[in-house]
Amino acid sequence: MNAAAKLNLYLHITGRREDGWHLIDSLVAFASIGDEVAVTSAATLSLTIDGPFARDLGGDPRQNLVWRAATLLAKRLGRNADAAVALTKNLPVASGIGGGSSDAAACLATLATLWNCDDRPMLMEIAAALGSDVPACLAAQAVWLDGIGDRIAEAGPLPRCGVVLVNPRVALPTAAVYRAFAGPYSPSARFSIPDNAADLVALLATRRNDLTDTAMALVPEIGAVLDRLAALANGPLVRMSGSGATCFALFADRDAAAAAAQRLARDRPDWWMAAGELSSRPRPIA
Repeated sequence: MNAAAKLNLYLHITGRREDGWHLIDSLVAFASIGDEVAVTSAATLSLTIDGPFARDLGGDPRQNLVWRAATLLAKRLGRNADAAVALTKNLPVASGIGGGSSDAAACLATLATLWNCDDRPMLMEIAAALGSDVPACLAAQAVWLDGIGDRIAEAGPLPRCGVVLVNPRVALPTAAVYRAFAGPYSPSARFSIPDNAADLVALLATRRNDLTDTAMALVPEIGAVLDRLAALANGPLVRMSGSGATCFALFADRDAAAAAAQRLARDRPDWWMAAGELSSRPRPIA
C-alpha cells in the first residue's frame, strides 16, 4: 500500500496553548508519491526496511511508528501481532511531508484488511494515539486541520493537479522548527474548494506557510529550493510543506510536473525530487 506524502497546501499558526503546543489551521492533501508498506501473515511480528532512505531509520525497529501501529492494533483486537511488515522508504526522513505518520497509517490499513477489522472508529483512535498527523494520513484524502493538528474535517475532493516535491537532503526535525517559531500568528483561512486547479492555486496564493522563515533560518538551503521551483514553475504555487525542508510546486497536470522535475534533476542531482499528482481519494479501510 502506498504511504502517501502529506502536503500542507497552506499552514497558518493561529496561537499557542499554555502547555506550549502551537495551534494551527491547514489544508492537507496527499500526493501519489510515497513509501510502500506491505504485510503478510507470519509467526511473529517483524519489520524489514529497504529503499533509498532505509539507512536513516536504523536502530531498534520497536521504536518505529510502523511497529507501534501493529502492536497497538493487535492489542485492541486481542490477538498476536503475527505479521511480517515490509517498509520501502522512498521519502526522506524528517522532511515535513509526514512520512513516518503515513507509514504508520498504511500499516494500520493493511493490517486491518489482513486481520478482518472493519472498525474504522477504533482505527482512528489508534491513529490518534500514534501521533497528531496519523489520523489524517489514515484517511489519506484532503482534510482541514485545526487545534494542534488533532482535529480533522473532510475538505472534499481537490481538482487534479501535478506536483513536484523537492528536498535538499537536509533533515529538519519538526520540534526544532516549532521551538524556534516566534510569530506572528495568522487567522484561520478556510475556503470552499474550487473545481479547477487554477482557482485552487489562486486561493492558496493568498495563504502561506507561517513556518517558512523560521525553517529557512535553520536550513538556508530551503530558500534555494523555493527559488529554483519558482523559476521552474513560472507561476503556479510554490511553497514549503509543514515544518520543512521539503518544498513543492503545483502544475496543471502530472505530465507537466514530470517534465519540470526532469529539468531540475539535470541541474541539481544532489537534491531529492519526485513528481506525481495530488489525490483526494479516501483510503479503503478493511
